[in-house]
Amino acid sequence: MKKAIIPIIILVVVGIFVYTKSVGTYNQFVLSEENINGTWAQVETQYQRRSDLIPNLVNVVKGYADFEKETLEGVINARAKATSINISADELTPEKIEQFQAAQDQLGGSLSRLMVAVERYPDLKANQNFLDLQAQLEGTENRIAVARRNFNQSVQAYNSDLRTFPNNIFAGWYGFEQRDYFKSSEGAENAPKVEF
Repeated sequence: MKKAIIPIIILVVVGIFVYTKSVGTYNQFVLSEENINGTWAQVETQYQRRSDLIPNLVNVVKGYADFEKETLEGVINARAKATSINISADELTPEKIEQFQAAQDQLGGSLSRLMVAVERYPDLKANQNFLDLQAQLEGTENRIAVARRNFNQSVQAYNSDLRTFPNNIFAGWYGFEQRDYFKSSEGAENAPKVEF
């Protein structure tokens, strides 16, 4: 009878260990996913901040210059397109991230053209409102870069946890899958050309 109890005790101990490890791993993955969701929200927040500043910038520029209608309309249209694309953290597929980034790149390009065109108006460049808005946009671009970096770091940590042994076994059981990184746009490695 004593010999029959020992294998049962071993099975119970192993069962408790596997159960405890699987629950801990599941909770770890849930926390990591929530971290990814939170960092994605920060990315969206910074893009929204940039989008909110654009109408102010356009109005200041309009007020100071008999400005080219095409450039202003390009900025306004690009802003509308960029703000119309929203991705929830549950929908972070490579295609949706690429679509989101393409709209943001179009907006960034329009802003660059606006800043180049502004160089023709010395009074505008010296205006304090314009300078403040320009500084806020520069700060926002830096915040966007930081938010994207933080998002990619949280995805990297999650994916690393997911792929290590024995977590990869439990990840398969619970249906956790690798997440995609936020990638730079094609051609982003080339510096933009600014011509006057």
